[in-house]
Amino acid sequence: MFDDFTSTAPDLVDIAIIGGGINGAGIARDAVGRGWSVFLCEQNDLGSATSASSTKLVHGGLRYLEYYEFRLVRESLMEREVLWNIAPHIIWPLRFVLPHHKGLRPAWLLRLGLFLYDHIGGRKRLPPTRSVRLDTDVVGKPLKPIYHRAFEYSDCWVEDSRLVVFNARDAADKGAEICSRTRCVSGDRKGGIWRVTVQDTETGENRTIRARALVNAAGPWVSDVLGGVLRSNTRATVRLVQGSHIVVRRLYDHDRCYIFQNADNRIFFAIPYERDFTLIGTTDLDYTGDPKAVCISEAEIAYLCAGASEYFVKPVTPDMVVWTYSGVRPLFDDGASKAQAATRDYVLTLDAPEGQAALLSVFGGKITTFRRLAEAALEKLAPHLPAATAQPAGWTGKVKLPGGDFPINGFEAEVAGLRRDFPFLAASLASRLIRAYGTKARDLLGDARDSADLGRVLGADLTEAEVRYLARAEWARHAEDIVWRRSKLGLRMDAAQIADVERVLQGVVHAPLVA
Repeated sequence: MFDDFTSTAPDLVDIAIIGGGINGAGIARDAVGRGWSVFLCEQNDLGSATSASSTKLVHGGLRYLEYYEFRLVRESLMEREVLWNIAPHIIWPLRFVLPHHKGLRPAWLLRLGLFLYDHIGGRKRLPPTRSVRLDTDVVGKPLKPIYHRAFEYSDCWVEDSRLVVFNARDAADKGAEICSRTRCVSGDRKGGIWRVTVQDTETGENRTIRARALVNAAGPWVSDVLGGVLRSNTRATVRLVQGSHIVVRRLYDHDRCYIFQNADNRIFFAIPYERDFTLIGTTDLDYTGDPKAVCISEAEIAYLCAGASEYFVKPVTPDMVVWTYSGVRPLFDDGASKAQAATRDYVLTLDAPEGQAALLSVFGGKITTFRRLAEAALEKLAPHLPAATAQPAGWTGKVKLPGGDFPINGFEAEVAGLRRDFPFLAASLASRLIRAYGTKARDLLGDARDSADLGRVLGADLTEAEVRYLARAEWARHAEDIVWRRSKLGLRMDAAQIADVERVLQGVVHAPLVA
């Protein structure tokens, strides 16, 4: 069915990767850039599980300081500006307002935490923390008058699903084979080589990949792959934690975010989202079901609404919710008594008996540290692979991701340049295209001279040309890939429009992917 699946592949690759979330895609990009041959399979759409369900922040994790995760926080803080620099189209700074709640963490503790936050991570471009008087600053207007003071600090936003796709796109451009909707059904090793059987989930067609090393980056399914697919003796305990978010109509007019403390000692965020909405989350609940079936509960919606209503003048109620999403985080089980206390750090286990091909399994991690995780993974695998022949370790923090080849303060200039070259574009569409694709927006628009050259508008401002581009360059196979992951245009489209996207997409789905 798909050219990427049936194409002639190398007889033997250096690394086969199971899982196309941010960790798998990040490892693929780093590995192929160093000169190793790579095959990656993902059973669903790229980045469609945990990686699409984050709070969409590149952040140090202020609350992790309470659990003495200083190495994780420092590494995460250091990564903020690195990632912002290589992907300024999909990553940008945000300011977070933390109101002081007299009944919870004391002000001195917040000041200490934020002092560390400002100084242990090599912050250079992001503005420092400042104190805020809520009775005089605009950020205090949406809040109840019982809150008088707050602290404001910096972190960054990331379009998480697009971060996955751009890592996969760059890996493919450098020679990796990326197969979405392709499930690993079995794997065994003999004579120092892995033989991995994969199956196209839409045609049922099987194929065997031979690899010198295998990476299990299956996220919530990492243990299932180890025990059920690979029949490995390696065992590590995974703690599945559900995190859910709600989206409501915009609650306030300014561009700052809020980080709120709850009475149960958890924190959650309220973040401006897609111009007209506010994102609220997340929850932390142990999860025991099928990760594919995860969805928000009424209790979680009530919890988030009640938490937000504790701070905002206007109560947030369940009937205000216009969309929700939930994901399962595959955390390494460190024995923490509460879900929110379980470590967000990554753990890498290597199974490489003498004379046998290596198996590396990835547990835990957070989207902010995916690049460092990839470096650590390849450091473990390198002794079991041919010598790297291309880029040195660390190259991924210096080379721009596709579309990000402009200065971090150059977004507005890119929008203006796109409108200058394509004057028929509305300002809002040009801005969205640069936010989604960066300089790759020009590849999408091609030789278009007017709006008619982009085809029909299918809903919101999504055109047939964009759908065709996403099918051919970004592995989109179904409407949900486009309206909920490659974009969030589903917030502005009705069911009939989304069905129309599906019809158009199926008309081009047989076209070759850009490999």
